[in-house]
Amino acid sequence: MDQRLHAELARVRDGGGAAARHAEIALGDGPVRQRLSSSIVALAGHRGPRSSICPSDAARAVGGENWRDLMSDAHEAARELAKNGSVEITQGGSVVDPDGQWRGPIRIRIAAR
Repeated sequence: MDQRLHAELARVRDGGGAAARHAEIALGDGPVRQRLSSSIVALAGHRGPRSSICPSDAARAVGGENWRDLMSDAHEAARELAKNGSVEITQGGSVVDPDGQWRGPIRIRIAAR
């Protein structure tokens, strides 16, 4: 697990609030897909709606040295979270359709409520 991201998730977990449970799941040893989704919500929630994360942040937080193997799963987790309204996927600063075809770098931010 990436130490910087691990420390951020630990701060989120220890700080309580809406993202704390997600941080706890992300730091646990449950199913990888669940940990990726929780990592996305915890990190994006912690950074707030004016900031964003890269899908690789979630992959690094969960996969450690093998994070690249999780990038496809991180993208799919982001798609599912965007479909249910938890996050927004952006590219070049604009929100993209989670069902659409996107190429290149994306960012993920918590959805404004």
